Amino acid sequence: MTGDVAPPMFDRPALAGAMLRIRPRTDDQLHAFIGAVLGFHVPRAAIVAGHAAPFDYVRHAFFEDAEPRDCVVWANRGGGKTQLGAIVTLLDLLFKPGIQVRILGGSFEQSSKMHGYLKRLLERDALRGLVKGHFTGRHVELRSGSRVEVLSQSERAVRGQRVHKLRCDEVELFEPEVWRAAQLVTRSSWCGDVFVRASIEALSTMHRPFGLMQKIVGEAEGRRRVIRWGVLDVLERCAESRACGPCPLWEDCAGRAKSPRQRGFIAIDDAAQQRGRVGAHDWRSEMLCLAPSRADTVYPEFDPALHVKEDEQLSGEATWIGGIDFGYRAPTVLLWARFDAANDVVQVVDELSVSEHTTEQIIALARARCGERGWPIPEWTGADPAGHQRSEHTGRSTISLWRDAGWPMRTSAGTIESGIGAVRRRLKRADGSRGLFIHPRCEGLIRSLSMYHYPESMPEASQPVKDGEDHAADALRYMIVNLDRAAAKVKVRAY
Repeated sequence: MTGDVAPPMFDRPALAGAMLRIRPRTDDQLHAFIGAVLGFHVPRAAIVAGHAAPFDYVRHAFFEDAEPRDCVVWANRGGGKTQLGAIVTLLDLLFKPGIQVRILGGSFEQSSKMHGYLKRLLERDALRGLVKGHFTGRHVELRSGSRVEVLSQSERAVRGQRVHKLRCDEVELFEPEVWRAAQLVTRSSWCGDVFVRASIEALSTMHRPFGLMQKIVGEAEGRRRVIRWGVLDVLERCAESRACGPCPLWEDCAGRAKSPRQRGFIAIDDAAQQRGRVGAHDWRSEMLCLAPSRADTVYPEFDPALHVKEDEQLSGEATWIGGIDFGYRAPTVLLWARFDAANDVVQVVDELSVSEHTTEQIIALARARCGERGWPIPEWTGADPAGHQRSEHTGRSTISLWRDAGWPMRTSAGTIESGIGAVRRRLKRADGSRGLFIHPRCEGLIRSLSMYHYPESMPEASQPVKDGEDHAADALRYMIVNLDRAAAKVKVRAY
């Protein structure tokens, strides 16, 4: 929260001491304490619909009454996440004697940044006498027994902890295994006269649509409170004399920063300059916190708002087709679709995704699904050509087993890149129309198309990352490649 630090009203130890003896019990008291003793104004009102204000995080972290206790802070770069994490850590240390807090950053440098903010707060004259011993680069302990410690980004460092609160800064940069290990390190207990309930806080900007932060936010419902704000919510109040028309922020702000409620800490000039430096994708994801960048995704044309529909109007001549990606430990994914040749439109209507099942078991599940829905077996199913390989144990191939069970299979040789290109052309044709739609029940395919990605900062010519989000997308690719191949043959014959 740089640019918003004011001299505390009660910087003299005697006066500050009076406030330190009384724990804030209301939002107004908490806000006043932060301003008077620490010298920070924390914005209390958001100006973007659906967003929260930074103070919503502060009161959630300090008061122990909100449900659920775990929370996710999704905020813009420079939006004060780390500074606020230091402030709420200090509040915990001051008013919950004996509390144990740990800071875990996406890197040790990031962890140390929050610890550094905390150290500077405790070096104020009004607070310095509360520290036990000396500051170190890794921990601070108060005379009350309250302690905060910085952890390194490793499973070993995390697993050995049993603490009240774990604050994870820039969780987007975490290794997934470290995040998983962190879920089992917290405990609840009394700290003085406050019962502190175990909690984990994840603070980050959401950089990528396939990253850890999006996964945490996507799985938060009922488990973690999501608190989100963007650059517009933390802008300083814009002067009435400033012209809106030529301002680079006008498209997003629309004059809202002139509201009397606006009391943020990011300078208008700074935000306007930043807007001019970056593209629309980065601005939306890193600063507005509206959507993650799709710059590295395999299918940037995919938009759930446009491509996900319950019933696309198809002609009565639509035929049933399928696509399948074989797996065992990794899932086997089977897709059902209807193809309207008259309009050249594909609607994927269902999916089946199962792991650690034999081919015979999966075929049985597929037959049962057709029976439940009242659907016929697809006229053909596009499959991975690798399915022709024979098992060294049975001498049979996976494709032959499906064919013997009455499921016609098609395979087509070609590169991954050419197949991806075929799917992209259906997602958005040259004339802007769309030739591929997906039913909302196909949640795995929708997630796969949204998150399937290339290595970060690598050109699209490289191979997409095989991180679990590729299986449904591959099944779709096999379907479309074989459909287009059949259509090309028909055109050749007609010619």
